[in-house]
Amino acid sequence: MTDFPTPRAGRAAGQLRPVTFRRGEAPYAEGSCLISMGRTTVLCTATVQEELPPWRRGAGAGWVTAEYAMLPRATQTRSARERGKLGGRTQEIQRLVGRSMRAAVDLSALGERTILIDCDVLTADGGTRTAAISGAAIALHDACTWLVQQGFVARHAVRELVAATSVGIIGGEPRLDLEYQEDVIADVDMNLVALESGGLVEVQGTAEHQSFSRPELDLLLDLGAAGIGQLFLLQRAALASPLPAPIG
Repeated sequence: MTDFPTPRAGRAAGQLRPVTFRRGEAPYAEGSCLISMGRTTVLCTATVQEELPPWRRGAGAGWVTAEYAMLPRATQTRSARERGKLGGRTQEIQRLVGRSMRAAVDLSALGERTILIDCDVLTADGGTRTAAISGAAIALHDACTWLVQQGFVARHAVRELVAATSVGIIGGEPRLDLEYQEDVIADVDMNLVALESGGLVEVQGTAEHQSFSRPELDLLLDLGAAGIGQLFLLQRAALASPLPAPIG
C-alpha cells in the first residue's frame, strides 16, 4: 500500500493542487475530459442522446443530466461496486453535477435531446465531486461543439464555464482544495460551485468539529472564488488546445 504524503506538504494554504485537463481521452464519446487534481483523477464523458425523459418531451428544450461512480480501487482499500440501488452519497453527487452543468447551459439551444455526463473516479484523494464538475464542464463544452459542427444545432449551448473546488478550516487555518487526509480532520468543510460570470451555483458547508463564524465564512468564500478563478483559466487553456485526432 502506498503511503500518501503529509497533508499540504510543499503547498501553500491558498494553493490548488496540480491540475490537468486532458480532452478527448474517451475517443468514442461526443465530449470527454480526464481531469487530475493532485492524486484525484476523474474521467468525464458527455454522450448526446436523441431523446428526452418522458416528463421533458414537448418542452422545446433539451436536458443535461449526470451519473457518478467510483471504481472499486479508486481508494486504498477496495469498495464494492454499486449495483442496483445507488448509495445516498452517489445520488447526491450526481445530482450536484447535473445541476452544475445545467446552470451553464442554454437548454433551448440543445433542441429536444439529452446530454448525459458520466463521471468515473479512477483515483480518489479528496475533492472527487469538485473535480468531476470541473472536468465535466470541459466534456460538456466539447459535446456542444460537436453538435454545432455536425449541424444538429444552430448555436453553442454552453453560455459559460462552471467549475468547483473545496475549502476548509484545519487547526484555525483556512485552506483551499483539500486532500483526503485534510478533509477527514477538517473543522469546517465546504464545496463551492461557480460560473465564470461570478455567480454561485452551489455552496455546501458543514461544521464537522466546531462551528464557524460569518467572517470565517466570507474568508472561505473568497478563498474558494480565487481557486475557481484559477480553474477557469486552466479550463480555457485546455479548450484552446487542439483535440487528439479522432479514431479511424
